[in-house]
Order: sequence, then structure tokens, then C-alpha cells
Amino acid sequence: MCCKGFLKIMMFVFNGIIFLAGAAILAVGIWVAVDRVSLLGFLDHIEDAPAELAQLANIGYLLIGVGAFLTLMGFLGCCGAMKESKCMLLSFFIIVLIIFLVEVAAGVVLIVFEPLFEKFLDEIGQKVATSIEDNYGKDDGFTSVWNSTMNELKCCGYNNYTDFTDSPFVSTTSSYPDTCCTNSPICNENAAEREPVVGCLKALEQFFKDNAVLLAGVALGIAALEIAAMVVSMILYKNVGK
Repeated sequence: MCCKGFLKIMMFVFNGIIFLAGAAILAVGIWVAVDRVSLLGFLDHIEDAPAELAQLANIGYLLIGVGAFLTLMGFLGCCGAMKESKCMLLSFFIIVLIIFLVEVAAGVVLIVFEPLFEKFLDEIGQKVATSIEDNYGKDDGFTSVWNSTMNELKCCGYNNYTDFTDSPFVSTTSSYPDTCCTNSPICNENAAEREPVVGCLKALEQFFKDNAVLLAGVALGIAALEIAAMVVSMILYKNVGK
């Protein structure tokens, strides 16, 4: 009986974490969907953008779906443990198992197709640079999004400062964005060329490299949590009625 009570507590802990994570993802998804114009508005200015890139505009709805699903799953696990419902516990086990298998498959796909992903980023690089050249300094929303991105990542353009050379901003002000020059008070072409500021693509790649251990730890932690949740739910399922 004591062991059974402990397992119930563990189920509440596991599913409480899942429920809170789902609620957080749901909140972020709603925020992204509501503020889509300012967050993802630059995608609308990329001509002939690949269909995969255009789908980023729907990321808010994807996050809402994932968050709602996780929230429901956490609620289902808690109710199953509390009411000792075999149906709920089995449903919870199957859902977590499917999610675990999908995550493993996604990890394998990322490893196998990493070169293709890098090639994809290179292909869209020119399109993004063209959108900067056409709209930065002319479209306020587009300019604001890029300014926020560059300030956050401490980068300049998608590839480098040359993305801005023929943009309306440089044509009008004869200067480059402040983030392109960290050591020069006047950010002209010569100053931007001397600066070691990298493009946002390289800055993002470096961010993932610097946090690779942390990201791997989080992924392993989630996998361990899912495995533990499946084991506990199946033990409770077998002990219902005993």
C-alpha cells in the first residue's frame, strides 16, 4: 500500500511537470500567434521563399497544439492515478510511448540529414539577404524585427554587414545598423568591414554549439522523465484492483 502511494505521488510529480510545461508552451504559442506580425513579419518579405520557410509563420499554432496536447496529457495522467482508472493509465502510457518514439525518430532524422539542413540554410541565405536589401529601412515592421534579432544575438545581417549595402536604410543614412559596429561611434562601410561582428546565421549556430551540452542534458532529462512516467503508469495499471 505504501509503495502504491509512492507511485501515485510520482505520477502526480511527473504529470505536474508535463502539465506545467504544456501550459507554458501553450502561453508562448498564443503570444506568438497574436504577435505574429512583429515576430515573423520578415518572412512575408522574402520573395520565392521555400515552402518549408513559409511554414514558420504557423509556428504559433503549432506551439498551441503541442501545449494543449501536453496539458491534456498531464491532466489525463493525474486523473488516471487518482481514480485508478485502467483506461486512463493505459491511454497515458500509449501517448507517452508514441511521443518518445517520435522524439527518437526526430533525433535520428536530424543527425542523418544535418548536411541537407545546412545546405537548406545556405540556399535561403541569399533570399533573406535580398529581403533585407529591399525592405530594411523602408518597412518599419521588418526593420524592427531585424533590429530586435540583431540586438538579441549580437549579430549583423543574415550573412554579414554586406546584406545592408544596397538597402534603403544605408541609401538614406549612409550608415549601417549600430549592431554592425560595436567599437566605432560612426558605423559606415569601412567601420563595419573592420568589425568582427558575425552574421545572425553564424551567431545562431554558435549559440547552439555553446549550449550543446545544456540542450543534450535537457533532451536526456525529458527522455528519462518520459521513461519513468511510462514505467510508473504501467505498474499502477497492473496493480489497479489489487
